[in-house]
Amino acid sequence: MSEAARQMPEKIRCDACPVLCYIAEGRSGACDRYGNEGGRLVRLDPLTIIESAIDKGVQAVPFLAGTEGNDWDGTIVQPQRPFVTAVGAGTTYPDYKPAPFIVSQTVDDADMVTVVTEGIFSYCGVKVKIDTDRFIGHERAVVRVEGEPVGHVMTSEYGSRMLTLGGVEHLTGGSKKEGRVTCDTLLKLCNREAVEVSIDDGATVVVQAGKAPIVNGVEEHLMRVGCGSAAIGMFASQWAPHTDEVIVVDDHITGVLSEHQAGKMLDVPPTGIKISGRRSTPGRYFQVANPGTGWGGTDIDDPLSILKPADGKIAWPGLRLLMVSTTGEHSAYFELDEALQPVAKPMPEVLRKSVERVAENCEPSICSVLFMGGAGGSLRAGVTENPVLLTRSVKDSLTHVTCGGASAYVWPGGGITVMADVMEMPSNAFGYVPTPALVAPIEFTMRLSDYIALGGHASHVRPVSEAITDEVRRVSRIDRDEDPMAPHNYRWGGKG
Repeated sequence: MSEAARQMPEKIRCDACPVLCYIAEGRSGACDRYGNEGGRLVRLDPLTIIESAIDKGVQAVPFLAGTEGNDWDGTIVQPQRPFVTAVGAGTTYPDYKPAPFIVSQTVDDADMVTVVTEGIFSYCGVKVKIDTDRFIGHERAVVRVEGEPVGHVMTSEYGSRMLTLGGVEHLTGGSKKEGRVTCDTLLKLCNREAVEVSIDDGATVVVQAGKAPIVNGVEEHLMRVGCGSAAIGMFASQWAPHTDEVIVVDDHITGVLSEHQAGKMLDVPPTGIKISGRRSTPGRYFQVANPGTGWGGTDIDDPLSILKPADGKIAWPGLRLLMVSTTGEHSAYFELDEALQPVAKPMPEVLRKSVERVAENCEPSICSVLFMGGAGGSLRAGVTENPVLLTRSVKDSLTHVTCGGASAYVWPGGGITVMADVMEMPSNAFGYVPTPALVAPIEFTMRLSDYIALGGHASHVRPVSEAITDEVRRVSRIDRDEDPMAPHNYRWGGKG
């Protein structure tokens, strides 16, 4: 061995995840979360504290503010006190040791404990809600990133397309590249970065939490006000006095005013206008066209293509016909000629305003990303020596679960399966380990007496004052008026 090699500082071994990296001086491990600083293993991003905005003179998000007086409003994690998140806290791996921070503080004369840890989630994924009428892919179609399968299309919900991405089958059950790409995709989405996905036999979509989706290069703007039938019901009284027939084109349920119950109640007479598709209840038609990116989420550019020949025994020359999509982005006005053929005409001002009213009632298109993961027995062991008691405590509502300070929905059934909106969490709250798996913050808050009763690591409890140091990163909730599109924003503070 050369003299230079002998003088090189030794590498140190990181035990924060199963990779067990050997890290040289001044370098970080594979996850970029831990590094070698002077022969010491250090965390490269500091612990995060969410501070009370009320005490700082900053207006809090209204639904997070406490009630007036001293009455408890049912919130376990109260915004009037600092809250130690698991962002930057470290992990329990290899799971024989207690959580890195078990912090106590007194709240309204009650001794409370918050246990924080960054869980290594091999069993995790995201649910993505994309507000658009556009067709992006058939249910069960594979979603890909860089050509690798990372998830699939779920059932559509009202005005939204849904994706489920990640999961252990993609993280560990496929090729090495599939696992790496899946982990990278989840990390970016959870940290609110943009990701372009392609869907088999469908669209290319750019997804970013809190931002409008971009479908095949076109940014979406509006989420439908309702299906075609619902739109008929909502606007029938505004349309009936000024036109003879209205057809609201929709990929799922196309509405026809004169046949619809709303039209009947307003004494709209039959018009003889016939449309393609499978008739459901009166005024409601399914499958008028194929899914697509045109009118109302169909594949049509010409609305007349869904019309059948008018019934000559009922229709009449001069019949006024309005056709509109569920977002009001597409609309056209026609009148029947002597041959009962629809002829395009300038839209009357009163109908133009009604179309604008449809668009006005559509909410902005947004992508929502919800992290979902299962807190396994090993993670729970960092909270208590008897992990099943933590599960029971959560189910009994004695323990409140949060992710990076954001309230998490705990699924019913066995285990602790949580789901949290990444927009409610501090930015860059997620990390990864190249096993591959996501590293996500999770906190358990309960009364000290309940913590001791479930076999918690009582000897490791320390006051919050000992956890808050000059190196701690702090977060204050800010006024939503500063950014109306991001109602759960945070302001990042420096030291002290």
